[in-house]
Amino acid sequence: MGENAWRWTDAWIFVSLVIASGAGRHRRAADSRRPEGVRLTDVLSTADHLNQAIPERQDVETAVRRLVGAGLVTVSDGWFRITPDGEQLWRTRPRAGVGGTVDSMQGVLVRRHAPGSADWQLAEEEHAAAVQEYVVRSIPAPRRSPEGQSGR
Repeated sequence: MGENAWRWTDAWIFVSLVIASGAGRHRRAADSRRPEGVRLTDVLSTADHLNQAIPERQDVETAVRRLVGAGLVTVSDGWFRITPDGEQLWRTRPRAGVGGTVDSMQGVLVRRHAPGSADWQLAEEEHAAAVQEYVVRSIPAPRRSPEGQSGR
């Protein structure tokens, strides 16, 4: 596979971004103070659920550069967003089970878009902080016994 061809990790990150963002189903109102999009922690969480692995910093950085350069994703102030072209690509993809979604999306990327190149960097500290936040969020809270609580 050539250097300029889409890689499986590109499709993995794209699918993770789409699923984490709800593919447009949860758009914010224009007057909302919350930005539209998802944070890196949400992308890593979704990627882990899809592939039972947290993507390495270099994998995320390379994939996002290529996806942004192809016009499928934008990143601004730490918020990742799927572009209208990215949403259209997602909505018109061949349907596959969750296990095959990344593989089918890689095929769609190869057939319909050329990977681009954008000047975007993911700092080690930012990736490490997002991984740490995800790990902390995924630790289940201890269950409290109803015994000994006042008011019961």
